[in-house]
Amino acid sequence: MKRLSRCRSTASLRPLSTGGESGLKDVTSSEASVEAAKPLPEPAAPDMPLLRIESVAKSFGNFRAVDQLSLDIRAGEFFALLGPSGCGKTTLLRMLAGFETPDEGRILLGGKDIAPVLPHERPVNMMFQNYALFPHLSVRDNIAFGLKRAGMARADIAARVAEMVALVKLEGMEKRKPDQLSGGQRQRVALARSLARRPQVLLLDEPLAALDKKLRESTQGELMELQRRLGTTFIIVTHDQEEAMTMADRIGVMDAGRLAQVATPRNLYEAPASRWIAEFVGDINLFNGQVMSRDHSRLTVSTSEAGSLTVSELWPPVTKDVVCVAIRPEKVKLSRRAPASDEGGSHGINRLEGVVADVNYLGGVTTYKVRLESGAMVRSSMANTARLDVDAYLAGQRVVAWFTADDCMVLEQ
Repeated sequence: MKRLSRCRSTASLRPLSTGGESGLKDVTSSEASVEAAKPLPEPAAPDMPLLRIESVAKSFGNFRAVDQLSLDIRAGEFFALLGPSGCGKTTLLRMLAGFETPDEGRILLGGKDIAPVLPHERPVNMMFQNYALFPHLSVRDNIAFGLKRAGMARADIAARVAEMVALVKLEGMEKRKPDQLSGGQRQRVALARSLARRPQVLLLDEPLAALDKKLRESTQGELMELQRRLGTTFIIVTHDQEEAMTMADRIGVMDAGRLAQVATPRNLYEAPASRWIAEFVGDINLFNGQVMSRDHSRLTVSTSEAGSLTVSELWPPVTKDVVCVAIRPEKVKLSRRAPASDEGGSHGINRLEGVVADVNYLGGVTTYKVRLESGAMVRSSMANTARLDVDAYLAGQRVVAWFTADDCMVLEQ
């Protein structure tokens, strides 16, 4: 599926790596420390966020990995940090775990500043991308390792391990070694081990990256169900947009060490805060233009690629005349002839004539690229509601790409 007090660095205790990012040369000590976490007090007030990050900054030489970042995460929340490689999301995660120390700012857990607290003294566990299992230990012993190092009684260890094995559905595999398990099963062992100490916060660094698509999708559902059952706060780092939007209650998009936007998956997709976020999250059509007129909540925007477009202005209102009109491909419909005019209606249909330049059948949907007379391309994604291709469009066919004013987003440049 979707650690341990400090131990001596010996050959017999070298973790098994399954690939992915490195940065784990200190895992046998650092990850072990997280397993032996000492509980901190619960939040003082019900409305206080469980985790509060205040103006945290971290630099490596001249490189500013995290830059004055502030963020609140609630108890029981499944939160995702999303962003391109090098944006600082893993550095932030490692500061939460205690493997890196902030240069500036505070990290409050339950109202207490844990930035100076050692990893083994904070109730936070981290599950790494490469799992870091011990190859000579069985499933049972891998899960129990941190409990033993923490000095838990033998009977309590046995009960906790049995609980974790059942939780991640590995019954009957307790005696197997990691090399006798599939990638998904090894991931479940790592997850069980990271949860065995019952942390307040579980950190997951690209936990599904090594899994194939089918297994990754099924594991996403299992992780979500597990998080709901436990009520533990999960913070996942990923560069996979679909993964973040599927699993998270809220997503924080990072860029160059800063948070560009924090929102629910729907708001992030349907109401991006900037052009950069609109382009980063999902596919989108973008037309640069200038506001020519305003009529209540409607704008008329003149563009060089698509002519004059009517768009709905959502809150907050646009303050600049130079804007960008954005339309998601699934909002763009194709027709063999233009839809009937809705003059005086509430939709404000925009019609763009062109020729189908490219067709990609993807099973559930077909994506089209339509070349407009200006030479600009418009992407459309349409559901395949019929088993046969009676409603499909062919390359070279003339079509009308249309969308309503409400389908558009207006972004300031």
